[in-house]
Amino acid sequence: MKSITRTEFDFPKQSGKYVGKVRDVYTIDDKYLVMVATDRISAFDVVLPKGIPYKGQVLNQIASKFLDDTSDIVKNWKIASPDPMVTVGYKCEPMPVEMIVRGYLTGSSWRTYKSGQHEICGIRIPDGMREHQKFDQPIITPTTKAEIGSHDQDISREEVIKRGIIKEDIYNKLEEITLALYRRGCEIAAKRGLILVDTKYEFGLKDGEIYLIDEIHTPDSSRYFYSEGYQERFDKGEQQRQLSKEFVREWLMANHFSGKAGEVLPEMTDEIITSISDRYIELYEHITGTRFEKAEYTGDVYERIETNVRNMLSRL
Repeated sequence: MKSITRTEFDFPKQSGKYVGKVRDVYTIDDKYLVMVATDRISAFDVVLPKGIPYKGQVLNQIASKFLDDTSDIVKNWKIASPDPMVTVGYKCEPMPVEMIVRGYLTGSSWRTYKSGQHEICGIRIPDGMREHQKFDQPIITPTTKAEIGSHDQDISREEVIKRGIIKEDIYNKLEEITLALYRRGCEIAAKRGLILVDTKYEFGLKDGEIYLIDEIHTPDSSRYFYSEGYQERFDKGEQQRQLSKEFVREWLMANHFSGKAGEVLPEMTDEIITSISDRYIELYEHITGTRFEKAEYTGDVYERIETNVRNMLSRL
């Protein structure tokens, strides 16, 4: 099972490199970013030991499409996508808060609610709700990085402003943009027979303006349900058919791993890897309405990426 899990490029005017859970990000001349979406996969803040073929391409091409499709709402960092696994864009100053918007009570919010905690990020969740139930209005549950370590921590709107993490007027604008992006994502998903259940957005500043950065509406940052059968399954209390990374988390939990100390990762067999890859491709085709064209792992993939990126950078 071929996959791209590590890159070691040296681009012209390269001034830095950051290795995230999934992406390798190269800084060029302190002005631009080359973001390579690898085939790494993470869950519970742990990078799993094997990559997922075509996952990087899926993530990059979905994000690239949605950056284009939402550029009328907010400026974004993308300049171009010169390779199926790469986006090149502007370097922005990241804001220290991720904006998570939820349209339904599911995933981690449901697990929190089920434990008896009916307040999330300062927002009171009504009593008597059920798993996968739609909120009357979408809610925003921001997170910020922990002071120690890299784990995300829930935080309330009031705390963000009180601690001076983001000024109130800027935060209000982020909320407005977040809800507009979510509405657009829901509209696009509905046309494809999907429900955009929840998602997250990251923002940065460039020349004093707010820019959308990183990915948008991918299966790593979002959760989708199939529209068909949603209500029937909800009425019966059945699990929803979904396209997201949640099924990976569920597989890990079923095999006694949830990221806690002392737990052992289950074996990632070829069968499991293929099934995850197929789910990512399935989401791509559903959400874009186009057939996924595999960028085959034949020849020297690294040479292909480097050539495409170098050609792009020469034009900046």
